[in-house]
Amino acid sequence: MFENVKMSNMTWQEFAKRKDDVIILPIGATEQHGPHLPLCVDTVIAEQFAYRIAEKINGVVAPTLSYGYKSKPLSGGGPLFPGTIDLNGLTLQNLVLDLIDEFVKDGFKKIYLFSAHFENEAFLVEAMDIASNKHGDSVQILLTNWWDPMSPDTIDKIFTEVPFPGWALEHAAVTETSLMMYFKPELVNEKTIIDMENATPGTYYRYPIEKDIVPASGVLASAKSSSPEKGKIIVEDSIANILKIIDKAFK
Repeated sequence: MFENVKMSNMTWQEFAKRKDDVIILPIGATEQHGPHLPLCVDTVIAEQFAYRIAEKINGVVAPTLSYGYKSKPLSGGGPLFPGTIDLNGLTLQNLVLDLIDEFVKDGFKKIYLFSAHFENEAFLVEAMDIASNKHGDSVQILLTNWWDPMSPDTIDKIFTEVPFPGWALEHAAVTETSLMMYFKPELVNEKTIIDMENATPGTYYRYPIEKDIVPASGVLASAKSSSPEKGKIIVEDSIANILKIIDKAFK
C-alpha cells in the first residue's frame, strides 16, 4: 500500500524525475504512549498522513524521521518513562536542515515537513528559517501537523463522551488512540485503555522533573470513546484542509 509514493522504493533515476513534485518529510518521535499504544505512535501517524497526502498531490514521501525533540512532562511524559528516546533541539534542527539541503541539491523546490510530535515545531521552524535564508525565494518550505488544520466542528464530533482536554494533554488519549485504531489497529491494546481523570495542565516548568506530576500510566487524558471511525473522521477532515494549505503554499 502506498508503494508508489515512497522515495525508498524508487531507483535514483525514478527519483530524479520527480524533482518538480512536492517532497514530504514525515517527522515523528519515539515516545511512551501509555499501556495501550506503542512507542511508534507519532511516527506511524506522521507517515500514514504523509502517504495519503502524497497520493492526492502526486508527491514523494521521504523516509520518516522517527526521533523528535524532548517531550515535556505534561505533553508526553518527558524522560520519565523507558522507551522515550529524545533528540536535543539543535540536533533535530540540524538534522532537518541537512535533509532540506539534500533535497534542494537533488533539485526539489517544494519541500513539505509533516510533524506528528507536539514538541518538534520550534526546531523545525528554525531549520526552515535557516534553509530559506540560504536557498532564497526559489525554494518553498511548508510545515504542518495534523491537529491544527482540524475543523472546530470535527473536534465536537470526536469528543462525544469526554471533554476536549487541550492539545498538550491529548497525549495517548482520544485522537491518537483513534488514529492508531484506524491506521494500525493491530498495535492498539484496547484491553489496557483506562478511564481516568485528566492530568492537571502545567503552568510552569521545573527541573529536575517532578516525578509525581505525570500519571503513573503515562496517559495524560482519558482515551475512553476512541474508535477507528473517529480516526477516519480526523484523517479525512485534516487532509481536506491540508490540501488547501498545500495548494496555496506551492502555487
